[in-house]
Amino acid sequence: MPIVSLTDTVIIRYTAALENGELIEKTDKPVTVSIGSGTVCPAVEACLFGMEPGQTRVIRVQPEDAYGLHLPELVQDIPLAAFQGKLVPQSGMILSLNVQREGQNCQVPATVTAVRNDTVTVDYNHPLAGQIIVYTVNLVSIAE
Repeated sequence: MPIVSLTDTVIIRYTAALENGELIEKTDKPVTVSIGSGTVCPAVEACLFGMEPGQTRVIRVQPEDAYGLHLPELVQDIPLAAFQGKLVPQSGMILSLNVQREGQNCQVPATVTAVRNDTVTVDYNHPLAGQIIVYTVNLVSIAE
């Protein structure tokens, strides 16, 4: 039976979940992946090597190989007055905020994590930063 090698195109199904079992992604239909294309995270691609069609593997992807580490310096307090007349921030909201990056104004997503009397705490980290992601990968077939 053939096994996955470096230049193959494969058809897979997969799920991605947090360690507590919360599902974060699931393929409804099989997905075609060319090894090395970056279609899926490198750790998932690496787990495919040596697999045979019909085989399933479960891998734990560490934060630095998934959505990155959670960086405390990306959590900031913004005066509530900065939002006045624009919106009423609430915990859990995802906002698009203007930030300066290398002298350029950029729109960056930020999650509101807390609203206090006069401040709003926002987190610019990816919502899955710092999380271990558990992938269950099923190799459907190796494309001819």
